Amino acid sequence: MVKSLLSSLIALSLGGAVLATLPVHDAQAQTKKTAKTSKAKAKPAARKPAPSAKGTAKAAGSANSPGMLAGDAALAQAQALDAQAVQAAAARKAAGSPALNTGEVMNATTPDDWREPDPHNVVLMEIRPSASAAPQQVWMELAPRFAPEHAANIRALVRGGYFDGLAVLRVQDNFVTQWGDPGDPVGADNAKTRPLPEAAKPKLPAEFDTALAGLPLHALVETDGWAPLNGFVDGFPVAADPAKTPQGRAWLAHCYGVVGAGRGNEIDSSNGASLYAVIGHSPRPLDLNITVVGRILKGIEHLAALPRGGGNMGFYKPEEARPPLMSAKLLADLPAAERPKVQVLRTDTLTWANLLHTRRYRGGWYVASSGRVDLCSSTVPVRVTPPTAPVNP
Repeated sequence: MVKSLLSSLIALSLGGAVLATLPVHDAQAQTKKTAKTSKAKAKPAARKPAPSAKGTAKAAGSANSPGMLAGDAALAQAQALDAQAVQAAAARKAAGSPALNTGEVMNATTPDDWREPDPHNVVLMEIRPSASAAPQQVWMELAPRFAPEHAANIRALVRGGYFDGLAVLRVQDNFVTQWGDPGDPVGADNAKTRPLPEAAKPKLPAEFDTALAGLPLHALVETDGWAPLNGFVDGFPVAADPAKTPQGRAWLAHCYGVVGAGRGNEIDSSNGASLYAVIGHSPRPLDLNITVVGRILKGIEHLAALPRGGGNMGFYKPEEARPPLMSAKLLADLPAAERPKVQVLRTDTLTWANLLHTRRYRGGWYVASSGRVDLCSSTVPVRVTPPTAPVNP
């Protein structure tokens, strides 16, 4: 277990190092190229939906495979909802009414527009930013559709009290906040490593992606350079390749707030005992290289505001205080009276399509409107209603 957890920390450091040392001139050239392409294609009055996924696979003879059919169905649903949102906006304009803004769309939501995550998949963590600061709550939803074994192991770790009293190990600016066992970072005394709870497994298979066919993917009509298709499953940002294997493949994308499991050089060396959350730009090169286990629903600002570590790749130096992870509990294990109501906006409704429309075509202060959205900026709203009694994790 020591070797596995230690290597997970080292590997995530190496991932950060690779991203941090990309040649600046290459990055600038790519940015300029992307900007030119976006300007050429992003004309609000003539935004075109993504082409059918079938066009990318006909040569391979897989146009009617389950993956391709699933991709086309998701895209068709997205195009239909988008068309309804466009028609509704046009009707308001014809009637002389101002366009809706995002706040007005959200204020008009109904109970049917929201879903409540399974409380067995919601983890409530309390982190103290410093010795003198008040504890801060961070809510994380696990993604068992994509990483079932990791989700189950994290539940076992949480219920076994593994995370209680551990710490934030690393905060790298514009990259990740990582937490786990302070007895196991690089250069530490490994004799202090905390053993895993009996119900938790020390070794799991890599869970980088899953079959697209059968997933309730709610696509965006836009595509990006990272995958032929993208959208959301249960509010999680998802990229997909319908033509990759007959069933197609889908994976959780490294967007802001996404949570992954640190691993070593071996692809099956993660077990959920060391986790990180993306707190900066979207490091999409990590997609399909690390098991993504969920996302932060609420409280990501507390992880992003922690002091940056002074060591290599943002690890805290021995003389620096590590913010303590005070406790972690499953929402299902809290007494009913202390259980907040957690809701995530559904992405298969006209409300979501209207929200995307307001993000594509912004008015008011905006002089120019992009006419498009992208996966990692299309954050799915979350509501947490306080319980009738104080939460005491």
